Amino acid sequence: MKVILLKSVPKIGKKYDVMDVSSGFAMNSLFPRGLAELATPKGLVRVKELKAAEEVERKVREDLLLKNLGEISAASITIEGKANAKGHLFAGLHKAELIAALKDQARVDITEEYIVLDKPIKEVGEHKVEVKVQDKTAEFTLTVKATE
Repeated sequence: MKVILLKSVPKIGKKYDVMDVSSGFAMNSLFPRGLAELATPKGLVRVKELKAAEEVERKVREDLLLKNLGEISAASITIEGKANAKGHLFAGLHKAELIAALKDQARVDITEEYIVLDKPIKEVGEHKVEVKVQDKTAEFTLTVKATE
């Protein structure tokens, strides 16, 4: 059965992809959860338009981010988290927390795909976090402080 994915589904496909899945999986899992809809000719045309609009929006956001790389490299972000006596955080800092802090403290709007972070940050101290847009990169300083 051909379906149009309305959201990204792990191990199946990305948003707006047209996929061929078993009818049981579509009827029992994808459709009830609102993750997909039946691929009709009218729906395929609509998806093509939505994909094009999303691509244009992504390009605009990327161009704006390229212009703001200077602000990002000058940014110094501070996040507090609970840590033990040795300075290890109980919960690691992921991209989502970094994005929220950048938005709050540096007034820069960014998405997860541009932040280069191999693993969550789990140590107190200063860290350099890389932001990569197309072929240009910038680094901002992240200071992690322990709270009691």
